[in-house]
Amino acid sequence: MGTYAVTGSASGMGAASADLLAEAGHTVIGVDLRDARVTADLGTAEGRSAAVEQILEACGGTLDGVAAVAGVGSSMKDPAAVVSINHFGPVALLEGLRPALARSGAGRAVVVGSNSATTVPFVDERLVDLALGGDEDAARQRARDAQEAVPARVRDYSPSIGAYATSKFALARWVRRTAVTPEWAREGVLLNAVAPGAVLTPLMRESTSQASDPDSFPTPMPLGVFGEPEDIAFWVYQFLRPEARFTTGSVLYVDGGTDAAMRPDDLPTAMGS
Repeated sequence: MGTYAVTGSASGMGAASADLLAEAGHTVIGVDLRDARVTADLGTAEGRSAAVEQILEACGGTLDGVAAVAGVGSSMKDPAAVVSINHFGPVALLEGLRPALARSGAGRAVVVGSNSATTVPFVDERLVDLALGGDEDAARQRARDAQEAVPARVRDYSPSIGAYATSKFALARWVRRTAVTPEWAREGVLLNAVAPGAVLTPLMRESTSQASDPDSFPTPMPLGVFGEPEDIAFWVYQFLRPEARFTTGSVLYVDGGTDAAMRPDDLPTAMGS
């Protein structure tokens, strides 16, 4: 049996992922703001450092896997906080834990992104560049400045939708770029992402009043149902398994077909000449 760290373990998809790992007999180090073995705020540099330190102490310096599930939604009023929590939080945590994953000999890491990265028309490329460049202060300021570009009628019910979609876009791009670098790939540490759609978590219920009827949801729901946290946890667990040995840099959509319905011809995209 292995030892796994799961962020956002107190509720929603993080709790479902932690439960699935524990039911399989693994040791789970939960990380959250409350009700977790490691309590830390991943929205701050200090909180991230503290989380890494406590996780390493709890696992003895060797980890079999990390599921970076913690995140906030577009209903949060401060877009800067959204960027810090959703992008810089998981990136710093995974970078800090990479050596522990490498020591296991078959380390696995999975982040939970969102299909909003590809289905919301408010992704800010400048903010993406700042996030990927690691400039958190500038990214936070850009997120606040860019918020004004989102139509007021959208901001009324989803004040940080642009920052949310952009933070998840940047996170997916970070996964793609990072997973194939020698310090990850050649050290045997596999890094992938799951991109959920509309999943009935406490976060979603707080973020939208349309969580009761899939057919009235702003984006298409081909299956006619919302997802459940366990639907995401299933795929998180698959990516964390030792047998998942030939997959890295992947972004898996687990969204009931929403991305495919909205962008049927965008994937695959042929390589340019």
